[in-house]
Amino acid sequence: MTGNHEQVRNAGYAEVRSETNALPGIGPTPEDFVVDEIPLYRPSGEGEHTFVRVEKRLRNSEEVRRELARAAGVRLAEVGYAGRKDRFAIARQWFSVPRLDPRHALTLEGEGIRVLEAIRHPHKLRTGQLRGNRFELKLRGLSRPGRVAPLLAEMVSRGMPNRFGAQRFGRDGGNAARGRALLEGAPAGGNRNQTRFLLSALQAEVFNAVLAARPLPLDRLETGDVAWLHASGASFLVEDAQREAPRASAFEISATGPIFGSRTLEPRGAPRERERAVYQRLGLPAREALRLPRGVRLRGARRPLRVRPEAASAESLGDGVVGLCFALPPGSYATVLVEELLAGIG
Repeated sequence: MTGNHEQVRNAGYAEVRSETNALPGIGPTPEDFVVDEIPLYRPSGEGEHTFVRVEKRLRNSEEVRRELARAAGVRLAEVGYAGRKDRFAIARQWFSVPRLDPRHALTLEGEGIRVLEAIRHPHKLRTGQLRGNRFELKLRGLSRPGRVAPLLAEMVSRGMPNRFGAQRFGRDGGNAARGRALLEGAPAGGNRNQTRFLLSALQAEVFNAVLAARPLPLDRLETGDVAWLHASGASFLVEDAQREAPRASAFEISATGPIFGSRTLEPRGAPRERERAVYQRLGLPAREALRLPRGVRLRGARRPLRVRPEAASAESLGDGVVGLCFALPPGSYATVLVEELLAGIG
């Protein structure tokens, strides 16, 4: 990333496309997959950090982060962002860079990178500090495009599976296996961030397996579930599924799956037995026997098994093309929504 009149070297531009474009139905150009980050708050206008809103095309978030660190002359760890965005997309997101003059930031550009805003703020932007992401997609080659709108409406009413998308597991799909090897005593190598990243892929694999083993519809609860309060993010044990059923129907609460760790709240009864069976099948020890690589802490969490697309709409554009607009909460995948739509169309 350089000033406007300088040539830039783009080492990552020719890398393989992300799994986004490998999904059937998503259009052949990045312009068919547009994502806008919804920030948790606006920068204040004062402070030692500069919040930089970047539009990127065919670049991943880590590449942009490295470019910003190099342009500002700061360490990579000092540059923050709220979440990763797909490479094969037009994606707009915020980064924070310390000691970077906003006027200089607005002159920066690179191959597939454009700075849209630069505003000062007192604090670094941290992972997870976003309200969600807004998407505009074009699905092409659909045999029954008229089915998309009612299927999308059903997702808004009852929710969509909140599984982790294929992007979470790496280009070769092997990140979870590498994370499992670390728990089995393989040398960590690399740095702690890389170790945590591989373990988080294993967490995602476990969650997806628990979700796949769920015998009930997404809008139903089971006694013994750990339920998620969508308004606050708090969790509680379900002691009477019938009593809580109206709240689940109203999308106030949902069943959860594990993001395993040393302090994960566990369900009881049948939900617990299914989770333990998944742990055993995937070669993961129970919480009390979990041994992490030195220097790494995983406290664990619960993740709702479903999420609701917001501000969702589908428009037929002719010739088997449908335009989709919707917003999802942090950590949920537009590609999963598309997979569900395509499976429903058949």
